[in-house]
Amino acid sequence: MTVMTAAAIEDFLDEIFPQRTGTIEGVDEMRATMSLAIEDEHLRPGASVSGPTLMGLADVCLYVAILAQIGPEPMAVTSDLHCRFLRRPRGDRDIIANARILKLGRRLAVGEVQLFSDGDERPVALVTATYALPDGD
Repeated sequence: MTVMTAAAIEDFLDEIFPQRTGTIEGVDEMRATMSLAIEDEHLRPGASVSGPTLMGLADVCLYVAILAQIGPEPMAVTSDLHCRFLRRPRGDRDIIANARILKLGRRLAVGEVQLFSDGDERPVALVTATYALPDGD
């Protein structure tokens, strides 16, 4: 069961993490979806979306999915992140990120994020990540 709405998470992130990238499109049980409108600053030579842009959006998207489950927690932090680039992310399309939490424990959350060029059903990258959650005691 989600404990925060997308709007509540946006407000929370505006306060604690205003430099983040992406827009929350929705949250659900153990899931989140975000989008990123691609600008010149997100491109690498060859008009492809840069790897750091993809990894950053994936990281935030998983954080959003976690916040939706545990509530406002600024000290939930990435402890591990792996990115597999699968195909060229087109620089003329927005990027869509779909996060899914695979395991939500007391101390760790593990998830995966698929990233897509808008309008293409084939993922451009697959990110797996672990978040360290603060001790609730």
